[in-house]
Amino acid sequence: MRAIFMIALREYAENAKTKGFWIGLFLFPVIIFASIAVQRLLEDSTPTRHFVLVDQSGAYGAEIREDIDRAYRSSVLMALNGYALEHAVNPPQAKEIDLEETPPIDMAEMQQSIESHMGPEMGAMLDEEGIESMLELMSAPFDGLVEDRPEFEMPRPAFLEVPLPKELNEDASVEELSEQLRPYLRGEKTVIVDGEEVSLFACVLLPRDIQDFVQRPGLLADLKRAKALQDKVDAGPDAKPVRRGGQYWGSNLADSDLKNRIQRSINKTLQRRELETRGLDVAAVAAVNDTTLRLSALDPKKEEGKEEVSTADQIRQWAPVGFVYLLWIGIFTISQMLLNNTVEEKSNRIIEVLLSSVTAGELMMGKLAGIAGIGLTMIGVWMGSLVGILGLSAGPEAEFPTMLLEVLTGSGLIFWFVLYFCLGYLLYAGIFLAIGSLCNTIKDAQNLMGPVMLIMMVPIITMMFIPKDPNGTLATILSWIPLYTPFTMMNRAAADPPMFDKIGTLVLLVVFTLFTLVMVGRVFRAGILRTGQPPKIRELLSWMKP
Repeated sequence: MRAIFMIALREYAENAKTKGFWIGLFLFPVIIFASIAVQRLLEDSTPTRHFVLVDQSGAYGAEIREDIDRAYRSSVLMALNGYALEHAVNPPQAKEIDLEETPPIDMAEMQQSIESHMGPEMGAMLDEEGIESMLELMSAPFDGLVEDRPEFEMPRPAFLEVPLPKELNEDASVEELSEQLRPYLRGEKTVIVDGEEVSLFACVLLPRDIQDFVQRPGLLADLKRAKALQDKVDAGPDAKPVRRGGQYWGSNLADSDLKNRIQRSINKTLQRRELETRGLDVAAVAAVNDTTLRLSALDPKKEEGKEEVSTADQIRQWAPVGFVYLLWIGIFTISQMLLNNTVEEKSNRIIEVLLSSVTAGELMMGKLAGIAGIGLTMIGVWMGSLVGILGLSAGPEAEFPTMLLEVLTGSGLIFWFVLYFCLGYLLYAGIFLAIGSLCNTIKDAQNLMGPVMLIMMVPIITMMFIPKDPNGTLATILSWIPLYTPFTMMNRAAADPPMFDKIGTLVLLVVFTLFTLVMVGRVFRAGILRTGQPPKIRELLSWMKP
């Protein structure tokens, strides 16, 4: 036992001195901090998207502009709310929020609700005097604002319409305009806005006859679409495409926010006019559409009177996905470290020196224990830094990470994470150690690592699917495959799988891990001093025999 402890201590110390250990130790918190900082930086530094709108039909331009203005007024209001909370005399504390009682918030629905109340009358309220009045109103429940606060800065508009370049004629055909605007969209030419040259992000072209291309349900519409498709086929592949209806030209296809917003605005306007044409009361229909009924999400596993799903329940539901990813990263990182150390010591003949003082079994167990200590150190630092960074980043709600940690610890997820991490590490580290004992170079080890990497990709591929059907066929089958048990059962932990699955898979995992370590010990003992090419499968199987 003393020999194993000394080997483990040496293994821990040797790895703790390496640059890779310290880089891995600090890289995770740096990435977490950078992701939060970069996200805020991107929100603040995302440039305004300048676009040209040419509505020759005169049917939708005003509504599109009003919809974009409404979205900007909504962003100003949310920025005012954040400013009031940040600089309030007595800001609200996180302890005032009970995650167990707070229902889940649909951010998209809340954003749409705010925008729906941002009518033209709000524009007058968001001038200089109106902003001060809004700030006083918002900060009144928190005893006003501190005196030494910085001046409020208006948020940058996400989208800004610019006039058509002077050399272009708005009355030209849509085809001509699209050709003339191509250099601007490709960045070859710029437009002037407030005396500065800016790139054109997109252009929206609505021809005079756009109403002729409105798609309505029914047999006639289906016949028109079928005829248009047949005309395209008859024209041949070399024919110039005929574009019908409105056109959106964008320089960045990945950013579809402007296109989606304009599309929604056009459709809303079109539907409203269809109601007017059919003699229906638009206000009454809008009132009917706004009439909703909230469907409460209830959990039958919770005690009576507290069945409603809360924010804490959602955290418990999706937290295992994060734990699975962390589990995969931790096991892969330290197992790879063990593999590299073994191959390096074998190629440098250090193994021979060590085996002159200890047995092969003691050396193997010492290596496993030492690298396990490295892994637990890394996981501990990662989780501690995550809680600390969230606390520092939460501002006036610095207690929220503590509440989040309480939710996770109360759910037992951390216990299962530590348990499956240890068992998963021993299982995969044993396999990596066996590979390392068979190889003399990293190149040989990489060849044998291919099948193992394919096996380890399965938990990542299924990571997002398991929570949606945690007790389904796929999840159950993977749970009973020991190589996947740590990841799959960790992913199923929040769904409270059957006790038979919990106990049965855990026992099977323990037995399989012990069996694997026994087999690895035999391979390690036979292969650690071997030189030359890795053994054939038949020879490897003969080593595993008692």
